[in-house]
This record gives sequence, structure tokens and C-alpha cells, in this order.
Amino acid sequence: MKNAYLTVRSAILWAISGMHFAVVGTILILLGAIVDPRKNDWPQRAFFRNILRIAGARFEVRCAAGFDPTRTSIFICNHVNLFDPFVIYSAIPQFLRGFELESHFKVPVYGWMMGRFGNIPVPDAPSREGLEIMTQRAKAALDSGVSLVAFAEGSRTRDGHVQPFKKGIFNLAQRFGIPIVPVSLVGSYQFFRTGHWLLHPEKITVYLHDAIDTTQIARAEVDALRQRVQDIVSAPVEESLKENPVQKS
Repeated sequence: MKNAYLTVRSAILWAISGMHFAVVGTILILLGAIVDPRKNDWPQRAFFRNILRIAGARFEVRCAAGFDPTRTSIFICNHVNLFDPFVIYSAIPQFLRGFELESHFKVPVYGWMMGRFGNIPVPDAPSREGLEIMTQRAKAALDSGVSLVAFAEGSRTRDGHVQPFKKGIFNLAQRFGIPIVPVSLVGSYQFFRTGHWLLHPEKITVYLHDAIDTTQIARAEVDALRQRVQDIVSAPVEESLKENPVQKS
């Protein structure tokens, strides 16, 4: 009976969410073509937050005392599902953009939108030249006051646990002395699992942890920094999985 309810509920929510995304998303794309995205931030946030509401997710943000919402930073968080950008953009109270595979920028309409809105292309096949171009674009964004968000795992979790973080984004933060803010997306896996389609009536809690100053971190300490951030991000996620385990289907 419960599965039947979830199936019907999910079908309805996906249909409503899809219609909302198509209509409002089109309006925002057209608006973005004529208005600087930095002056068009509020409508985007309202749209992203409404996507979560319509999909049936309850939502909460918890900010640590050491988090400064006015300071340009690199936010590093766990990667759970396709709703992550909507969750992050609804939770972080400052203008921010993310990293996107370079091939995505070649997709009609979507690619133009990503470029217009200021996302940073990441080479599909890493090369010294490509990575340097990406690094300089990231530096230009940070210098202009745009915070960046990165999914350091590189792919979405399939079991809810936080996978090992890749080192690249930490090298960038250390190189430019940009503070890192660890971000934990808790409850997202219980709400929607990648590879499945059911939307569960769960609560998503976003933890914005204390910022980590990188100005005094040496290059030889980057790997320790990576592990430190991974441990911070993982802690509330793992605790949530213990308290609210997801049944395999």
C-alpha cells in the first residue's frame, strides 16, 4: 500500500515539477538574455526553492558560527542527486556559480545558459593548458566576488555515503588563498536516490560549516586539507544514514 501511494504521489509531483520547470525556466532564460544574471539573482532563487517545494521536500539550513555569508568562498559539498543545484542555490545566501564539464556547454540552449550565467567549464579530457584556462576563469570569478561551489566527489553517490574527494579543487583554493566552506547535504539521499524515480516525503537539511582559512596552508598540506574537509562534510551525512537508513529496492 505504501509503495502504491509513493508511486502515485511521485508521478503527480514529477508532472507538476516538470511543468513548473518548463514554464518558469523558459522565462528566466529569456530574462537572463537581456539582464545581467547578477542583477537577476532573486527570481532564480525563488524558482529553485519552488522546485523543492513542489517536489515535496521539506527544507532547512543550519549555519555554523564560523560561516560568514558575506565572504567570497569556495563551497565544497557532497553530491547526491539532480536536485543538488536547487538545494545549494536555495541554501547559500550569496551569489555563486559552479563548475560544469566543458562538453555540457556545447548542448543547445543549455550550454549557452551555463555560459551566460557564469559557470566554469571543466575540461572533459584534462590537459595542462585546459586546466590552466579553467583555473584562470575560476580566479577571475572569485576576484569579482563570485563564490564557487564544487562537488569534490566528481559523481553522485549510489549508496548515500560520501565518496572520496578529489584533490583538484583543494589545490585551487590553496593556490589563491580562498576560504573553503564545507557543506553537508543531509536527507537528500532519503528524499531522492539517483537511479530511482520515487520522491519520498523527507526533510533536506543543509549544513554550512565553519569556513576554513587556506592562506596559511602549504602545498604539501593540501591532501590533509582534502581529508579534513571530507570528514567534516561526511559526519552529519553518516549520522543521518544511521538514524534514517534507506531500504534497498
